[in-house]
Amino acid sequence: MGLEQKPLSTLHEKGSYEVGDFEVPTGREEEWRFTPLRRLRGLHNGTAEAHGKVLLEIEAAPEVTVESVGRDDARLGRAYVPADRVSAQAWTSFTEATVVTVPKETVASRPTILRRRGEDAGAAAYGHTTVILEPFAEATVVLSHRGSATFADNVEFVVGDGARLSVISLQDWADDSVHVSHQHARLGRDARFVSHNVTLGGDLVRVSPSVAYAQPGGDAELYGVYFVDGGQHLEHRLLVDHSVPNCRSRVDYRGALQDRDAHAVWIGDVIIRAEAEGTDTYELNRNLVLTDGTRVDSVPNLEILTGEVAGAGHASASGRLDDEHLFYLQARGIPFDDARRMVVRGFLGQLIERIEVDEVREKVSEAIEAELDQGARAR
Repeated sequence: MGLEQKPLSTLHEKGSYEVGDFEVPTGREEEWRFTPLRRLRGLHNGTAEAHGKVLLEIEAAPEVTVESVGRDDARLGRAYVPADRVSAQAWTSFTEATVVTVPKETVASRPTILRRRGEDAGAAAYGHTTVILEPFAEATVVLSHRGSATFADNVEFVVGDGARLSVISLQDWADDSVHVSHQHARLGRDARFVSHNVTLGGDLVRVSPSVAYAQPGGDAELYGVYFVDGGQHLEHRLLVDHSVPNCRSRVDYRGALQDRDAHAVWIGDVIIRAEAEGTDTYELNRNLVLTDGTRVDSVPNLEILTGEVAGAGHASASGRLDDEHLFYLQARGIPFDDARRMVVRGFLGQLIERIEVDEVREKVSEAIEAELDQGARAR
């Protein structure tokens, strides 16, 4: 399993399962220039030995099989080849993986929930998860991350022909946590994949969702909500790789930032290869800046190698609360803090309402309210 080279001038031109095939990043590389490497605790340079504990609790739907398997299980690594050094380090360092399987033509009666809880951020831990939906199966999977940890992992979603998978990944770590995760989906013919990434907690969190299409007719929707407090670095790097005809993708990530040194990074890469005629894609990122002292880096990239597309576009916008909106609400007797809360709630709520699991949706809404309360007390 050596180095793979892709004939494209993108940030994703190579992949390998071997750590040595990737140079140690210095921060000058395009794919690492926004990430504060000194805060990764050695996940990027091989010094983070796997002595940490991240416990896993599983609550599976009765129709779903969940297994703990060793590194030699043939189902691991089928859908994803690591694209950077941290991902390759996670691949070579995990000792036990979790495999979730939804049988052919099975509709899961309730969500399957994988809860990871960190015990100590002072030592590193590594993980691997593979979710397999056999043809025409339907399921919802929740990935919950809490506690204190220094954690790197890879997650594979293998969505079979005609299958439907919804994934909700909640990063609600303690303030001292570092988490670097790659989440890759491979879609079969006429498969549908919906992803919700909600990132609220942690010192540094870098999540990289990606999608590849194996057959025509695939449909992917990637949504994200994040709230960045002072000192936090929350980074989302997306890749949608259209390599077959007549597939669709939609990306919509929204974040809010408050307090000094809050830093949000969003990178959205969409590739439409020469053979991917009939592609329909659009990506959007919006950021709402609530206080001074924050920083937003938002970079949408669209690489089109064919003239035969159904639609392709991208947009990015970052700005402060609209004074006119606040004035309108205050003129009707609504206090400033309540008006501010209403605007933020409406901005993020459009995506939160898409989360189909009631329990998770309510927890996210409560967490956003708590963030706004904290901001109001700090002023």
